[in-house]
Amino acid sequence: MKVSLIVAMDLEKGIGRNNDLMWHLPADMKFFKETTTNHIVVMGRKNYDSIPSKYRPLPNRVNVVLTRNVDYQAEGCLVFNSLEACLEFFKNEAEKTVFIIGGGEIYRKALELNCIDEMYISHVNKMYGADTFFPEFDLKKWKVETVFTHEKDERNEASFSVVKYSKS
Repeated sequence: MKVSLIVAMDLEKGIGRNNDLMWHLPADMKFFKETTTNHIVVMGRKNYDSIPSKYRPLPNRVNVVLTRNVDYQAEGCLVFNSLEACLEFFKNEAEKTVFIIGGGEIYRKALELNCIDEMYISHVNKMYGADTFFPEFDLKKWKVETVFTHEKDERNEASFSVVKYSKS
């Protein structure tokens, strides 16, 4: 089983505000979609609820929702009460990558469990006044490689770089 994490953050490591995305970056959304399609996406319940209903569950992906609510159900999704239970369920998965897609609490738990093989972080070159932040991590434990950089343009309100962090 390969576990990846994918996130976009602003200059202050902000990843969200009021349970929502803070920016309009179609080029980053395209990267997210292309990277996670045909794989497994794991998200917290609040993150799942923040996805517009017409896009839920995310198409062409196994959608997993993590919640402490044992009665929670989400149509077309697998539901687990812990990240550990989810990872145990997929431990023999050889074809698909398990992508941790947020939010903040789920990212923090995944980093604490030390289960992440690689991270794709879109560094957005702007500040948005976030109320949710990506947790700190030890950069010395990761090999860093820029995947691509996208300049601000008429469709993308800020420039950003997608950086891949691999366990070193």
